[in-house]
Amino acid sequence: LTAAGALSFADGVRLVRERGRLMKAAGERAPGAMAAVLGLDAETVRAICAEAAAQTGQPLVLANDNCEGQLVISGDRAALEAALPLATARGAKRVIPLAVSVASHSPLMETITAEFRETLANTPLTPPAVPIVGNVQAAPLNTVDEIRAELGDQLTSTVRWTESVQYMLQHGIDTFVELGPKDVLSGLIKRIDRGATRITL
Repeated sequence: LTAAGALSFADGVRLVRERGRLMKAAGERAPGAMAAVLGLDAETVRAICAEAAAQTGQPLVLANDNCEGQLVISGDRAALEAALPLATARGAKRVIPLAVSVASHSPLMETITAEFRETLANTPLTPPAVPIVGNVQAAPLNTVDEIRAELGDQLTSTVRWTESVQYMLQHGIDTFVELGPKDVLSGLIKRIDRGATRITL
């Protein structure tokens, strides 16, 4: 958003800091857990989450759809522990609990959503100068209202990375540049479409 001119760098840093502070608080109020599930499709993983949630009466959801065969689930620890053998029984190659105490992109983040939306409402934003594809809707964010809604919803919504990349590919984007310490996103893009050009900085 900052690169697209929708958000100043200073305000971007403030938002990142506040989001992290609030997520930590949510993890203290309602501790959760996350796990990577390898080798299953999103529909199967959603069904496993629903089954574990029904068994325990606690929330568990698909948090990250990173690429085919690499998904992350998130929610209450008891529900997650109930889901692990279900995933193995359905043919998961591996199920890897993550070393976190915060259930990102799950209903357990709901306790901080209103506070973060208030911060967003008080943050100056302008329409982006170039398209930004949000990962909640896997679609472009064209207006300030859409940006604010997306950033608020993202706390409790699935990260639809696969669909976001597919949207870009379908609309003529064939080169992806990753700026960061590693090449994780480039690796995911390779698994989504081997024909895409990937550059890491």
